[in-house]
Amino acid sequence: MKYKSVLDLHTHTVASGHAYCSLREMVRAASDKGLELLGITEHAPMMPGTCHEFYFNNLKVVPRELYGIQLLLGSEVNILDAKGTVDLGQKTLANMDVVIASLHTPCMKPASKLENTESYLNAMKNPYINIIGHPDDGRYEINYEALVQGAKEYGKVLELNNHSMEPGCTRENAVENDTVMLNLCKKYQVPVVMDSDAHFDLLIGEFDLARDLLTKLDFPEELVLNRSVDAVKKYVNRKL
Repeated sequence: MKYKSVLDLHTHTVASGHAYCSLREMVRAASDKGLELLGITEHAPMMPGTCHEFYFNNLKVVPRELYGIQLLLGSEVNILDAKGTVDLGQKTLANMDVVIASLHTPCMKPASKLENTESYLNAMKNPYINIIGHPDDGRYEINYEALVQGAKEYGKVLELNNHSMEPGCTRENAVENDTVMLNLCKKYQVPVVMDSDAHFDLLIGEFDLARDLLTKLDFPEELVLNRSVDAVKKYVNRKL
């Protein structure tokens, strides 16, 4: 299979407030699907209904291997402003295995193209942020050239979010925006990661829409980090 995947770094459990499975259920599903590495990245505290910062500070009690696969436990933090402020403190972020930074409308309203772009670029300056989550939402107009060049400069990974491309997703023009982003990633040799953004266990590791777009664009397989655990090692906070 072209663009094979042994990992999924963006998933949510019931702790996020609007997902439907426990941590064990999510890990078991990932194991059943043959994954080697699963990231569980709960929504950070400014997202309505999610868990408190205490939750993230207590992740040390959870083993990093279950059902034969490795776990990365962290957060999908919310970018709150054009300064790149996020809703977990640096001390907490320093203890996260993996951190995704995303824009969500309950936490930051769409602003100008410049401000939206600056929010991503300034978040990239945070040493504990690894991945920019679903930067494909057309409600937030951005400069994709600046985004991709910023990811290259700061050593961050851009996410190709399968859920964004699903019919009915509230993110607008995702396929068109992902096409622009991927072509620029190809041009500047910036890595991407396919993620499911699964809020239910059956959706873990489901990347059909992402693979279709990568295939259509003849995107270089060596720039897709899903191919191996080794490929993603240098981009996450915890040593694998």
